Amino acid sequence: MPLEVYARERAQFRARAIAHKKQRNLTLGGNVTLVFEDELTMRYQIQEILRVERIFEEEAIRAELDAYNPLIPDGDNWKATMLIEYPEPEERHTMLGLLKGIEDRAWTEVAGSARVYAVADEDMERENEHKTSAVHFLRFELTPEMKRELFSGAALAIGIEHPQYSAHVADVSPQLRAALMNDLRR
Repeated sequence: MPLEVYARERAQFRARAIAHKKQRNLTLGGNVTLVFEDELTMRYQIQEILRVERIFEEEAIRAELDAYNPLIPDGDNWKATMLIEYPEPEERHTMLGLLKGIEDRAWTEVAGSARVYAVADEDMERENEHKTSAVHFLRFELTPEMKRELFSGAALAIGIEHPQYSAHVADVSPQLRAALMNDLRR
């Protein structure tokens, strides 16, 4: 939306996007949240960036679209933003050092199939020799068989298996499952 239109419609659009996003969140343990992205979550993200940075030039808008469109699932995968959250700065610093590689240890598992580990941070490296980033972008590629099983009602588990952080949900909530199923093409 052009900035002046977004300014008028922002409150309503924001409320819709936030409610939508809540159904697409999964907390794993107490410190990691996966936000499964889709077209609406990315549209909201881009609109907010354009608003805050007052971007209205076509070339700059195209650059934002090019940066965020890859985070929209393509029908054969799920894409998520991984947020590692520790409220205390000292603990956060320590844990980000201990959690190097966590982004590669996030997984999804459809009952009856092998785990699929995330492909992480395809846009840029978000880890250095001292620590990992508090934000990662993940992609979970699903096989045709996994998609068939999901559409047949198979359970969906999601987790993280890292030496310093391990957590999983054995069967995701019906709301998250419905949201994720909407991202898949039959």
